[in-house]
Amino acid sequence: MKVVAFNGSPNKEGNTWHAIRMVTAELEKIGIETEIVHLGNKTIRGCTACYRCAKNKNEQCVLPGDEVNEWIQKMKHADGIILGSPVYFSAIAGTMKSFLDRAFFVTSVNDGMLRHKVGAAVVAVRRSGGLPAFDQLNNFLNYAEMLIPASNYWNVIHGRTPGEVIQDIEGEQIMRVLGKNMAWVMKLVEHGKGAITPPEREPKTFFSFIH
Repeated sequence: MKVVAFNGSPNKEGNTWHAIRMVTAELEKIGIETEIVHLGNKTIRGCTACYRCAKNKNEQCVLPGDEVNEWIQKMKHADGIILGSPVYFSAIAGTMKSFLDRAFFVTSVNDGMLRHKVGAAVVAVRRSGGLPAFDQLNNFLNYAEMLIPASNYWNVIHGRTPGEVIQDIEGEQIMRVLGKNMAWVMKLVEHGKGAITPPEREPKTFFSFIH
């Protein structure tokens, strides 16, 4: 089994990275392979709502010049996904948002590629705004019909300078428990394959409130 984690911070080994590593360390203890993709320092254009990915259905975004399509394939072939972001003005980082908007729309219009994979979100923040950013990340996981493990509190850890989150002993426990629970859910999914039939995917129903 493998988990791919996405670090949406511009700092390669800042507090977001430390939070992700706290989770992946628990996964690695039971033999789950992990990979951290640093995308927060990349230039990623936002979705242009062209809907060509929905028309082409080739698992690709048509916008050129970045690695979004490569990362989409990493998610497709992973058993679990971790989304990590710092907090900017009570929200996730802009580069992370651009990536998620495009990647999750592509996966949704290509037969729900992430459906029933295990997904978790983690957030690193100096002081306030962690919960709104955490909710933002969870919106993507929920929309994709992913399985979301819990911890013993919301997955937010606090620190300002790189590495300072290590001093947040409660936050560290939150990430550690999340890693253990994520590993457990992944093993349940793996052992359930072939034994329990998953529900069929329903075609998306759209409804406008304006008539």
